[in-house]
Amino acid sequence: MERELTLVVNGERRTVRVAPDTPLLYVLRDDLGLNGPRFGCGLEQCGACMVLRGAEAVTSCRLPVSEVGTAAITTVEGLASDGELHPVQRAFLELQAAQCGYCSSGMLISAAALLWRKPHPTDDEIRAALDGNLCRCGSHTRIVRAVQRAAQLMWEVEA
Repeated sequence: MERELTLVVNGERRTVRVAPDTPLLYVLRDDLGLNGPRFGCGLEQCGACMVLRGAEAVTSCRLPVSEVGTAAITTVEGLASDGELHPVQRAFLELQAAQCGYCSSGMLISAAALLWRKPHPTDDEIRAALDGNLCRCGSHTRIVRAVQRAAQLMWEVEA
């Protein structure tokens, strides 16, 4: 049975009429038109559907929309602010960290979550944070370098 739910997505209050067990990913893509989070495996194993719930990176392909509650949801589209790309987005572009791009939104979300909780991560911490994101193109080395660069960019902004 459908019901009306209000979500905060990318800083905006959005009301949708859906079944409470509908996966958040479907609501984001089908009802709100946000195509950044992608359907990959549908089993919470690939990370293509990652979003931020608050400051935590979570998979959205199986997360019932009713369990989001009042937590703010940020998709890759919402990382940019006031027309400026987020440092992880800038670094991915600068270092050409994406190859096919399918995993990029999940990688960007996971990297942003990491950098918010740990501004100066080690390579091992970066790899651990990105462990839930699969990249079939083998761009992991460039992605790790991009996260390192994003950390530098964030530090430059703070200084």
